[in-house]
Amino acid sequence: MTETTTDNAPTPDSAGKPSQRVALVALALIAVLAIGFALGFLVKSPFRDGDNSPAADSVDVGFAQDMTVHHEQAIEMAAVALTNASDQAVKSLAFDILTSQQNQVGQMQGWLALWDRAPISTDGYMGWMSEDDAHGHAANGMSMDAGSGDPTRAMPGMANSTELAALRQATGSDVDVLFLQLMLRHHEGGLAMMEYATTHAQSPAVINLAKSMVETQSGESTLMKQMLAAKGAQPLPLG
Repeated sequence: MTETTTDNAPTPDSAGKPSQRVALVALALIAVLAIGFALGFLVKSPFRDGDNSPAADSVDVGFAQDMTVHHEQAIEMAAVALTNASDQAVKSLAFDILTSQQNQVGQMQGWLALWDRAPISTDGYMGWMSEDDAHGHAANGMSMDAGSGDPTRAMPGMANSTELAALRQATGSDVDVLFLQLMLRHHEGGLAMMEYATTHAQSPAVINLAKSMVETQSGESTLMKQMLAAKGAQPLPLG
């Protein structure tokens, strides 16, 4: 009888080790953020000169600040799904969301640095939108005040701390479903901010990025609805 050897068998320290995958994702995120930040500085914008920078309460600045916060939560959730999801299709979607939104955060933060504006607003969220639009979001159960209640729910579609904890603790197919539900609601919640920026921002760079976000996230939302239906799960209500 021929004895089977296992000299070439994978070891526990192989490249597929979860901790190594997380480290590789972290390195990739740093690279994508750096690229986006550089693009934010290099983009041709009418607001390149300090004297012509948009006002602190402008749509351009407010959108860049608030959408950074909104994106950062999506990036956090996508990183969890990329590491823990059981469905490869969910992992692929999470990777696309993570890398694209990290790049966009880099661009927006590059603009804010160029304009000499704060990276994040300290005066609450969505004050740059019209009063009617802000009240419309409030009517859907979303707070407009970053200082009241759970700050993670200060903008439409964002998950609260309990939901984020549940996503981190979920295992197996539960990760797939909860990620799709939370991310779909997150996309749908941010859509009004993006659409508002496409029609009210002054910088062509901001307008073009907002339009790109609308197109990309609308397509991703359609895909997530299809994936949830295939798994026999329902979307979460926005409010």
